[in-house]
Amino acid sequence: MVEHLGDEETGILIVDETGFLKKGQKSVGVARQYTGTAGDTVNCQVGVFLAYASSKGAAFVDRALYLPKKWASDPARRQEAGVPEEITFRNKVELAEEMLERAFSAGVPARWVVADSFYGRLHSFRGWLEERGCPYVVMVPKTNAVPLGGRKKKIQQHVERLPEDAFSEVRPARDGGGRRPREWACLDLAADPEKGMRRWLLVRRSTDEPEDLGFYQAYGPEGTTIEELVGVCQDRWAVEQCFAEAKGEVGLDHYEVRRWDSWYRHVTLCLLAHAFLVVVRLAAREEDAGKRGTSLRA
Repeated sequence: MVEHLGDEETGILIVDETGFLKKGQKSVGVARQYTGTAGDTVNCQVGVFLAYASSKGAAFVDRALYLPKKWASDPARRQEAGVPEEITFRNKVELAEEMLERAFSAGVPARWVVADSFYGRLHSFRGWLEERGCPYVVMVPKTNAVPLGGRKKKIQQHVERLPEDAFSEVRPARDGGGRRPREWACLDLAADPEKGMRRWLLVRRSTDEPEDLGFYQAYGPEGTTIEELVGVCQDRWAVEQCFAEAKGEVGLDHYEVRRWDSWYRHVTLCLLAHAFLVVVRLAAREEDAGKRGTSLRA
């Protein structure tokens, strides 16, 4: 993915998860747990994934199966499912951090890390990224508290005090015009001058439904524009397309395996197949663009 999609200016790493609905209790890691795939607490496995997206395209670069505590502490189930002895319980955020650490060590050219509110709501996750000087834009719930104007309050309370002119339509620099512009407010939070970084709170509002709000906390270099921050917020949705393609085109969720190594083999092969399709599509687009350019010059 780095070879074909890598781009220093537009590259981002996206943390997200997906569920695999299952029956019975034998599939490794299966348990009644919440998954956005069903929008409910159901019997399923949950995988945490790391995707890479740039202006060239998007695909996955890493994956991890979440092993619930009941599984991690049950020697009989572990042995039957072939869970390696060295595997201990790690929550989803710890799995995400391990995958990000591998990506950082591999030199993946990512300008930002992005994640949804399950990960973004945690100060520990944001702090882990800040310790590494890694810029991020993460969704957060309105109940998160942030310091603003010398007072720490819940985001919802800060937003209620915003004047109407705090919001304005913002079009990201790389927006192709396909998205309807949203209204955004950008508030300065505490700076990190030793690292030359700043923190922001972004509030997204629907122009059709003003009560439809979204919230993001961001940490990035001094001088970052609101257009870039908004663009990164919107680029997070590339991972949803990746999941849809991997499940619909290469069978990411079409398996009946039960053991630990079998799950990793199937999922890894599917991610490789998906990556192959992404690269082939990229090559086809570049070839088509080259032909059009030749035609115009002629």
